[in-house]
Amino acid sequence: MRIITRLYPIFTFGVAALIFGCSSLPIAEEVHPAALFTDNMVLQRNMDIPIWGTATPLSQFKLQFRSQEILVDVDANGDWQVNLRSETAGGPNSLSIFATDTLVYKNVLVGEVWLGSGQSNMEMPLAGWGQVLDFENEIAMAQYPDIRLFTVPRSLDIDPMTTIASDGWKVCTPENIPEFSSTAYFFGRHLHQELDIPIGLIHSSWGGTPIEAWIGPEKLLATSKYGRMLKNLDKVRPDIEAAMAADPNTDRFEYLGQKFRKVLSEHDKGYGPEGPIWADPDLDDSEWSTMLLPSTWEERGYGALDGIGWFRKTVELSKKWQTGATTLFLSAVDDVDSTWFNGVFIGTDNVWDGVREYTIPSEIIRSGENLITVRVQDDQGGGGIWGDPQFLRLDNSALESLSLVGEWLFKVGLDYQELDVPTIMGPNPNFPTLLSNAMIEPVIPYAIRGVIWYQGESNAGRAYEYRSLMPMLIEDWRSRWAQGEFPFLIVQLANFMDRNTEPEEHSWAELREAQLMSLSVPNTGMAVAIDIGDANDIHPKNKQEVGRRLALGALGSVYERDIVFSSPIYSGYSIVDSKVRIKFQHVGEGLQTSDGKQPRRFSIAGADRVFKWAEAEILGDEVVVSHPDIQNPLAVRYAWAANPECTLQNSAGLPASPFRTDSWPGITEPSREAQQE
Repeated sequence: MRIITRLYPIFTFGVAALIFGCSSLPIAEEVHPAALFTDNMVLQRNMDIPIWGTATPLSQFKLQFRSQEILVDVDANGDWQVNLRSETAGGPNSLSIFATDTLVYKNVLVGEVWLGSGQSNMEMPLAGWGQVLDFENEIAMAQYPDIRLFTVPRSLDIDPMTTIASDGWKVCTPENIPEFSSTAYFFGRHLHQELDIPIGLIHSSWGGTPIEAWIGPEKLLATSKYGRMLKNLDKVRPDIEAAMAADPNTDRFEYLGQKFRKVLSEHDKGYGPEGPIWADPDLDDSEWSTMLLPSTWEERGYGALDGIGWFRKTVELSKKWQTGATTLFLSAVDDVDSTWFNGVFIGTDNVWDGVREYTIPSEIIRSGENLITVRVQDDQGGGGIWGDPQFLRLDNSALESLSLVGEWLFKVGLDYQELDVPTIMGPNPNFPTLLSNAMIEPVIPYAIRGVIWYQGESNAGRAYEYRSLMPMLIEDWRSRWAQGEFPFLIVQLANFMDRNTEPEEHSWAELREAQLMSLSVPNTGMAVAIDIGDANDIHPKNKQEVGRRLALGALGSVYERDIVFSSPIYSGYSIVDSKVRIKFQHVGEGLQTSDGKQPRRFSIAGADRVFKWAEAEILGDEVVVSHPDIQNPLAVRYAWAANPECTLQNSAGLPASPFRTDSWPGITEPSREAQQE
């Protein structure tokens, strides 16, 4: 714990003279370094080390670390910041502050500091809800006194924060590791074992959150969509301040939520003064669009839509459906549904990935045409009726199920871009900048070597947009830290969901492509996880290998170890005699497959853009792809699916990244029809 001693009055003049010389500034009181400066901290080696905090305005104190002594002036606002000169790895040492109170931080190390951030796969702890592979044994062995752990607690704010409510740095022990980020820990452990120097890991993540919540306002204000959302927030700031002045206990997020809910009821085109007009069975819906369900509407060309969409489907039922118990299943609705049957309200739910199960009273079932209406409210990320097709159906206890998979009518009731209020439904972390404000800003400018990032699941429905958002995040953080183009290593989404039997389009494939494209940003790297996921679990348990692959990227690209540190990355192609020759970077001693057979899950297409499974053969550092029925190939794709079967790897056993050679419009690229809605 931090040691505090007091300069007692009897010694004040003498001690002050020794420490502060003839300074005209008074000795500082209430010196509070930022929350990251605690016992057990790790300071970044081989670069200037910013240290900052608050104290009595217009005062002075002395800071000491190793051989460095710095006289620190506090400005008129009570803020101060100094830079320690570069230090070499080692320790432990003490960092001392001499003021009215003398603060001594013990057990301080100098080494390599990395920030781990993202959503749930970065947040996933070794124990708790995570329970990674062999977690009990991993926890028991986690005795590493030179690995230190700092967790930024979950928090959100509409303004940039300067402080966090943390309990400080912890030494890596079996007692401290169970709830820490497993990906960050396994990454740090591998670095520590290879570099044999102290490692500091700062963990700041929140499950289920989109990337835009982690980007600061300066970059987002320059975009049309997010700039509008942030400007809408600025418009209501005076109202918030007035409400808080009238009642200091006002919760800002609850206030914003109430304001937003009021606006929703007034602007949804599907509602009129007398209720849900678009649930009326007699409504003329002949000009509505159609959409294949289940899927998110982003996958059907509505990539920019956050708001309200209405779905209608007419089904023919016999008189037998009026007997027995009838239930409507909706596979999953992102985020909130309100559902009617023949104009009668039958249920609502707000679990974005939960199956809906609504009982339909027999007296409202007709012999002949029956109308199902679902109003979907999507506040961020993917929206629509999605999930497992087997749970999109009508059931009757006396009859066979009736599948509702296929075409539904669709119409946009409200696009949030039409609103002039912030779309904040209470304390929800998904609004742009909120996590950047509360969970990243307070960490800046703590000296770090780089960032590891595991996120993207929440943006998969808007994968095309991610092409710009991922580079924007990197540029934003580097700019705010002002420590140069520090390394940024990302995890490409792991395989998940049912395995495809035929070539398919999928938003997760497009999100992986967007992650791959971010490698064009200087000093970035990517750990490919396409072979270590779980079809039934979006949180795969093998975080040891994820951390190892991230660490390989750091060891090779940052610490310049002579190793194969990257997965094979597609670098180009040529077409010779109806065969496509695919070129790769990072093949090591050559390409191979994990099972010794020819590579699988290459697909190929000609002018009709219909992909077929291809024959693939490894020739040196290339893969030659062909199909006997396609004499004029135009495009090749590899592992282009949510959960592909993929065996291609390099000599280090690292799997090849999914890719495509074509640039044909994907399912998350907003369609012309959607843009005209």
